[in-house]
Amino acid sequence: MSTERIEEFLTAVKAAFAGNTLVGLKLGGYHGSEADLKSIDIKKIVAKGVEKFSFTFHYKTRDIIKNQIQPEALGNLRTALRDEFRSARLATTEFDLTFERNGDKVRLKRSEVTGRAAPSTGHDRAKNRPLTATDKPWLHALGITGKDGQVRNDAQDKFRQINKMVEIFAPLIQAIKADKPRIIDMGAGKGYLDFALYDYLANVANRPAEIIGVELRDKLVADGNATAAASGFTGLSFVPGTILDYDAAGADAVIALHACDTATDDAIYQGIKAGAALIAVAPCCHKQIRRQMEAGKPATELGVLLRHGIFLERQAEMVTDTLRALLLELSGYRVKVFEFVSDAHTPKNNLVVAEKDGWAGRDRDAVLKQIAETKALFGVERHYLEGLLGL
Repeated sequence: MSTERIEEFLTAVKAAFAGNTLVGLKLGGYHGSEADLKSIDIKKIVAKGVEKFSFTFHYKTRDIIKNQIQPEALGNLRTALRDEFRSARLATTEFDLTFERNGDKVRLKRSEVTGRAAPSTGHDRAKNRPLTATDKPWLHALGITGKDGQVRNDAQDKFRQINKMVEIFAPLIQAIKADKPRIIDMGAGKGYLDFALYDYLANVANRPAEIIGVELRDKLVADGNATAAASGFTGLSFVPGTILDYDAAGADAVIALHACDTATDDAIYQGIKAGAALIAVAPCCHKQIRRQMEAGKPATELGVLLRHGIFLERQAEMVTDTLRALLLELSGYRVKVFEFVSDAHTPKNNLVVAEKDGWAGRDRDAVLKQIAETKALFGVERHYLEGLLGL
C-alpha cells in the first residue's frame, strides 16, 4: 500500500538523519497549490547545537530556506510525499533510495553505493552572495565600504539587503528575451539596486543590459552618473525627472522600490504603457486607498477589522496592492506578490512582480467583477491606477 511505502521511505530518512549518513534529499514533480514552487532540497544541519532538517524551497525566481526540528520535518515530509510531490531521492553514504508515486501507487528502488562521505552539518558559515568582491568604487561611493575596501559595520545590513535584491531581480531580468534589456528604475534615489544589478549582470552573469535611473533630485542624478563613470559602467545612467513625465517607450523592464503612495501606480502605468515584459514594484505608503476607506462605507462585517488605526493601515495596504495586482492582470500580466527582504530591514517589504503573458485564457469580465467587488467591500470609490488606465 502507498501509506506503508511512504512510511518505509520516511524510516530510511529518519535513520540516515540519526546516524549522520544523510547526504541529501530532493523532492520533485510538484503538483500542489503553491504557485511557482518547483522542488525542495533537504539536508541535515546543526545550528546552535540543535540538529535540524534544512529545507530549501526552490521557486521560479527565488529560494526560501526553512529549518525544522525532526518531528515537524518528518510530518511535513509525510504530507509532501502523500499529496504534493511525485518523486523523491534520498542519498546516504551507503545507498540511494528513490521514491516514485503515480496516483495511489508508490514504488521504491534502492541502490547501494560506496565511498561516499556525508557533508558537513555546520551552519555557521559565510553566506552565498551574488556580489562578493567589496573593492568596487560604487560600494565606497554609496557608503557601503570604508577606505580599506571592507564593508562597514554599520552597513552590513544594507549590503545583505542589496545582495538579496540582486538574487531576486537578476533571474527576472535574465528571463527577458531581449538581447540587451532596457531597464528603467523609477525613483532611483541613490541607485543601490541599479549599481548592484548592473555590476552583477555585466561582471558575473555576462548579460549585457542598459539601466536608467529616473530621479527627481538633481544632486542624486549627478552623483549617480559620476559614480557610474568612475566604475566604468557605460550602460548605467541617471536622468532627472518625475516618474509620470519620463518617456519609458522601449522599456523591457520597469521597476520602482518604495515609490511613495500613488508614485508606485505611476511606475506601474509607465510599464503597462511601454508594454514592458517585466514590471516589479515594492510599494510604500498606501494613503490614497486608506483615505477612501476611512471616508467610505466598508461592509458592516469588516468593522471589527477596521476599527483600530494600525489594522486599518494594514488592510489599506492589502486592498491597494490587491487592486494593483488585478489591474495588472487586466492589462495582460501574470502577477506574483511576495516578501522580498526581511522586515528587519524595512516593514515595506512586499514585492509585486508582473510578467507580461497576454491574456493566457483570463476572463476580462471576471477580473473587472473582482475589482468592483473588492472596492465595494472596502468602501473604495476608485483606485488611482484605474484613472491612469482610463477605466
